[in-house]
Amino acid sequence: MRILLLAGAFNSLTQRVYAELTDSGHHVTVELVTRRTPLPEAVRRHAPELIVAPMLKTAIPREVWSAYTCLIVHPGPVGDRGPSSVDWAVHLGADRWGVTVLQANDEMDAGDIWASADCPVPGVGKSDLYRNEIADAAIEAVLLAVTRFASGTHRPQPQHTLPDARKPGCPRPPFRQDLRRIDWRTDPTDTVVRKLRAADSQPGVRDELLAGTWFLHGGHPEDTLTGRPGELLATRHGAICRATVDGAVWIPELRAARRPGEPRAVKLPATLALGGRLPALPEIPAPTAPTARGDVPRTWTDIRYHEDGPAGFLRFSFPGGAMSTDHCRRLLAAYRHACSRPTSVLVLGGTRDFFSNGIHLNVIEAAADPAEESWANINAMDDLVHAVLTTTDRLVIAALGGNAAAGGAMLALAADEVWCRSAVVLNPHYRLMGLYGSEYWTYSLPGRAGPEAAAQLTERALPLTAAAGQCLGLADRIIDCAPQEFAAQTARLALRTASAPALQARIAAKKAHRERAEAEKPLAAYREHELARMHKNFFDPDQPYHALRRAFVRKEPLTGTPPHLSGRH
Repeated sequence: MRILLLAGAFNSLTQRVYAELTDSGHHVTVELVTRRTPLPEAVRRHAPELIVAPMLKTAIPREVWSAYTCLIVHPGPVGDRGPSSVDWAVHLGADRWGVTVLQANDEMDAGDIWASADCPVPGVGKSDLYRNEIADAAIEAVLLAVTRFASGTHRPQPQHTLPDARKPGCPRPPFRQDLRRIDWRTDPTDTVVRKLRAADSQPGVRDELLAGTWFLHGGHPEDTLTGRPGELLATRHGAICRATVDGAVWIPELRAARRPGEPRAVKLPATLALGGRLPALPEIPAPTAPTARGDVPRTWTDIRYHEDGPAGFLRFSFPGGAMSTDHCRRLLAAYRHACSRPTSVLVLGGTRDFFSNGIHLNVIEAAADPAEESWANINAMDDLVHAVLTTTDRLVIAALGGNAAAGGAMLALAADEVWCRSAVVLNPHYRLMGLYGSEYWTYSLPGRAGPEAAAQLTERALPLTAAAGQCLGLADRIIDCAPQEFAAQTARLALRTASAPALQARIAAKKAHRERAEAEKPLAAYREHELARMHKNFFDPDQPYHALRRAFVRKEPLTGTPPHLSGRH
């Protein structure tokens, strides 16, 4: 069918719906909607057979929904209404939540139900939950609803006819800052963490800190540090630790409140955002061993390494998947340490949510010289990717529990094998940020997908499902499991791989292949070519990268739908 997606942004869920429906054989186009979009005219231009709205904050006008079947994807269980459904799920500590696909009508979230699916709610932040459990349920419900619509025989069920037993949801008000407010004098750690996670990654929790007003982003409990409630206790890898009445929390990122007449501030690692306001605090490394009682304290770190027999696991998780110069350098140091260990298989990644989205545009935008910071960041990414590409004494597996894009996708392709959770969305391109790209993509991407497919992927700049990526050679194994199960699944598979009789022969073959490839064209030549193009992108003020980066990180309003999404390219 011809399906039109109406969305407020081409966000993670919209991308996944686009990719899944495309895989199902539908012709899918996108219209990004603002309050100024002439929607009836835009819809007529697309001439869809069905409209699906995966993420839409504005109402569809009667002129549209009365002429076309419009399916709204609401991230809440049957009967739930309101714009802050996932925020409420996290704030209430719900065990289960759901997604409802309903037909647009005059009343928001009150239309007839085409499909629904439920999902668990683990103890993670709102954005992580939205990209994973909520997105999984949304795809299940959307695909069912589309199939029912295509049958021509299904009749959606009016909400008022549902028995009370099937109405677990309810209308909920917007989740405003007065509901999110943290009382540092009385709120225990678990309450503070829940409030922080319900606001992650937007809008954050508004708070006063060091004579400034900030939005706090991300929250992780800390059991080993204590102090006066509200007091800053320590730093770790850019995060700050703040005392609660019964413990402490780690807050990785802050965003300054907007001042009148100034542009929206960008979200940054907390210590970078605070800058000179930050008092002298100890930088405390993450504990590496259990306490005297034998338990493992709750704490936070963004990089962890552990071993299980012949397999090493280098886990990392950076907010939003963005990797700053510091992130890259610390991950490279951890990677080199992992490569010094006596293992035969090394798993890179393997956690839930984002694998990597490449360089950290927010940190770059906030730098005194964004061009110089861009250059430092891309070279740090290149150093990391080079280390992976030149590891020839063990098998390296990139385990993607979440999405990967741009340089983050190329980091994954540098590994010997790429394992993806079935829900992963891949964006192996740079063009939409006005960049040529680096991370040895001109070696890795054609080497896996072939030159013709690599050119199409980078030019079309469209998202792929993990299954589509596997067909193109970008993924070697698809793991169909829940987000919470991915780490355990990859661990079992890694141990099985490490014990395979043919492993040493594979390692020897890969070493020989790398030597032949290096003799044919050194990796340094690929890097030199890529960085020559990137240098122009970064240091020429007329290059589109600068305006595109600024618009992205400062959340500037949309001006229209890009041609590659609308079908007009």
